[in-house]
Amino acid sequence: MSVHQPRTTPQEQPAGLVAELLAVLRTARPGGRTLLGLTGAPGAGKSTLARFLVAEVNRAQGPGAAAYVPMDGFHLSNAQLDRLGLRDRKGSLPTFDARGYLALLERLAADRFHDIYVPDFDRALDEPVAARHLVTPSTRLIVTEGNYLAADTPDWSKARSLLREVWYLEADDELRADRLIRRQRDGGRDEQAARDWVTSNDQPNGEYVKLSRARCTRTIRLAELPLA
Repeated sequence: MSVHQPRTTPQEQPAGLVAELLAVLRTARPGGRTLLGLTGAPGAGKSTLARFLVAEVNRAQGPGAAAYVPMDGFHLSNAQLDRLGLRDRKGSLPTFDARGYLALLERLAADRFHDIYVPDFDRALDEPVAARHLVTPSTRLIVTEGNYLAADTPDWSKARSLLREVWYLEADDELRADRLIRRQRDGGRDEQAARDWVTSNDQPNGEYVKLSRARCTRTIRLAELPLA
């Protein structure tokens, strides 16, 4: 009788991923724009990796060659979450403006002649904020990240189709939980409230995100998170 062995993902170095992106840009169509997506369960390190990739490509190719586009800029505001009765499910699939995010990706793919302003999520305010990031006509690489980039719903599937690749960033559940609790503590919750939030909200969201792994181009497990 054979014994099923759990699937493991080889560890990769962040610098190797940068080298891959630079190779893609060297062979890309002149004037073209490449859109790369990073997804994974909450606390996997998506935003840290995305900012690192953008910074390193800009270091090699010049300022503005790459731009960071976080899906979290399309969080619904607290006022809208209260209206919908979804404040305690903040971060779950229905608490994002999927069509707004899709519209931005469509514009990023099509409009290479104007500055495009990109929203973000401010953890200190616990609210989305407008125009924190900038994509210029010279930007050749977009790195966008978020939980639901490969979700199997009509709007998210349309967004997925605009991305050249989507990389699934994998991290151990215990490590993610530690990061998420620390995030909630930094946001003002006490230890018990932080743990309750992660258990009741972040963990179920993470299990949903894991279902999208098969819809991603590849799975990445980093040997270490790069400095943001």
